[in-house]
Amino acid sequence: MTETTWSPLMIEERFAEAADVMKRLPEVRVPGYFSTWPKALQEFSDLVGQEPPRLYRPPPGSEAIGRMEEVLDWLFWLEANAAKVVWARANNRGWKQVCYQVGLSRSAAWRLWVMALCVIAMKLNGERLPKHRSQLEAIALRRRRLS
Repeated sequence: MTETTWSPLMIEERFAEAADVMKRLPEVRVPGYFSTWPKALQEFSDLVGQEPPRLYRPPPGSEAIGRMEEVLDWLFWLEANAAKVVWARANNRGWKQVCYQVGLSRSAAWRLWVMALCVIAMKLNGERLPKHRSQLEAIALRRRRLS
């Protein structure tokens, strides 16, 4: 297996993929309930004027589910607000919704998001995290500009 150097951009893409996989998982159903009625046969005249059936994407494969589970474990490395911001952005939520959810201004939420992506990248790369938050913010902003 090759060693990869993780960047905040790679982390962001993995979170977006995980959110997409989560949406494509089949819905949970209560076991034991089913219908014994046969399917109704429809004639052509019944189908006239109806919308075509909605096509769904196929369920994700086992590799994609494994990568999603790995990414969800990364959220435990973050503070609660940072995890909320990262997951909301992975689900393509707008900054206005994210700011309302965590109670921060847009710039503060963006800094928290960038810092969270950099924290995950640093942990995956085996780097030490600075003890002081201001140093971590400076590293995060510098790395975000470079990637």
